[in-house]
Amino acid sequence: MSSSARNRQTPKSKRKGGHPAGRRGAVAPATFRDWVGGARLRTLPLAIAPVLAGTGAAVTATSPEVFHWIRALLCLVVALCLQIGVNYANDYSDGIRGTDAYRVGPSRLTGSGKAKPHRVLAMALIFFGLGAVAGILLVVASQQWWLLIVGAVAIAAAWFYTGGKHPYGYYGLGEVFVFVFFGLVATAGTMFVQVLDVSQVAWFGAVGVGLFACAVLMVNNIRDIDADRQAGKRTLAVLVGRTWARVLYTIFVLVPFLILALVSLLYTLGWLGFFTLIAALPAIIITIFARTPRELIIALQLTSISALLYAAFFGMALALSPL
Repeated sequence: MSSSARNRQTPKSKRKGGHPAGRRGAVAPATFRDWVGGARLRTLPLAIAPVLAGTGAAVTATSPEVFHWIRALLCLVVALCLQIGVNYANDYSDGIRGTDAYRVGPSRLTGSGKAKPHRVLAMALIFFGLGAVAGILLVVASQQWWLLIVGAVAIAAAWFYTGGKHPYGYYGLGEVFVFVFFGLVATAGTMFVQVLDVSQVAWFGAVGVGLFACAVLMVNNIRDIDADRQAGKRTLAVLVGRTWARVLYTIFVLVPFLILALVSLLYTLGWLGFFTLIAALPAIIITIFARTPRELIIALQLTSISALLYAAFFGMALALSPL
């Protein structure tokens, strides 16, 4: 057989959309449910958590009577829009790279071929834009114009997590991003725009919330460790291996409770936060002993719930405990 004939029979390479050409038949267009799934609702507790913790810290610095509830709601809008925006941006970037062709979890809009890449990108930009508008309103209300730079950096960090030529999420730095922006920046920023100050206890809460965000990302990457290694995506879980990734996950989940114990010495209602262990401990056990992706999805969901409960109890303790 001639070389030209052999070439004609060689299977086509992967499409830019992330799935092998010719391997699938016609794919039905994305439905409303698919687009909602693309927002990855199970990650939204990570956006709500820092707002709860930061708002609780803000109340302790003022009083419930002068609580800036409009600014708190705007902080929530910023956090939710950035979280959804980064989820769609990841869907787009991983899809056009072909990374999602190897995934074992729920299919993505771009990688599955259900939605055209430019539409997924447009959805990401819409939510980044909505978050920017809410952020600008916060800047105007607080008159802290330098926060515009913080917002711009946050959006850029969200995009370059998996976007651009050298996404840092592909080099084991994803946990750094979520710790800084969904922990420190979001929690401290929520308090600052309300009272123009950040207390020491707010920083404690920011570290706890940030570590939970790292835990959610870690358990997600443990689930995808084989697929990411095959796709050349070097997450922290891929770099350290499955065993150490599970160890790091356990540390990320348990250290926030050490922080909570210290805070509870002053804010007595903080001890109620240990009820969060009802969800957190099963998540740790499942992550350590899991053998299937489905088990790790359950662990991810429990970790997200734990992050939300932790922040809610933390914020409530600061706002309501008698000192």
